[in-house]
Amino acid sequence: MIDYGITACAFETEELRKQLSAFFDSKFLGQKVGNYKFGVYAFYDYEREPIYIGQTKESLRTRIRRHLTNRRTDAVAMSVLDPMEVYEIEVWPLPQYTTLSKEERKTASLHLDALEYAVYKKSIDTSRFHAVLNEKSPPQPKIEIDIPQSFRQVVISDEVFKLRSHPDFRIARRAATIAKLSHIISERKVAYGLRNTLNTQALRLQWLTEKRLSSVSPDSNESDD
Repeated sequence: MIDYGITACAFETEELRKQLSAFFDSKFLGQKVGNYKFGVYAFYDYEREPIYIGQTKESLRTRIRRHLTNRRTDAVAMSVLDPMEVYEIEVWPLPQYTTLSKEERKTASLHLDALEYAVYKKSIDTSRFHAVLNEKSPPQPKIEIDIPQSFRQVVISDEVFKLRSHPDFRIARRAATIAKLSHIISERKVAYGLRNTLNTQALRLQWLTEKRLSSVSPDSNESDD
């Protein structure tokens, strides 16, 4: 019997912490990935579909951990992002802004905003749904930049992958996320963005259920253990 519970067990949480530590401690451009202060990050699901884009000015390590561990962010609290659907992380650090003077901070912020917008647009273009789960689109940039070199890595261990990758488990989780998000919307005055996120989640659920259905013969009496 597959356990479709929507909360992560202690084993999964501990495994995630180990994988995140390995990700953050990986060397990239001469420094540990997690130590870069300015940067943009993207989360990908089990189909390597982009699902969420963000930026940080505090450190990639601190910001990403807030999303994926017990220090939650608004995106998680509002059921925009389900941390258990994150399979890969990609980051675009800005090493040139490690140490900033007051005058340089404005330039760094403009560069960071432009990079987030560029990554966001690229993610939308490459997504099969032409959408990600962000509630809001990044503002139009005031400068033009080229997307720099990135670092991308799987953050789910093989053991956790076996627990989470079954399509029925993922369908159940996605349906639960949609239910929670719908409930939040029903109780509050929300803008277009959150409703658009709900629509994107529904499209992702439909795609996943159709894919699952196509894998089962109409004449089968399938019973998963």
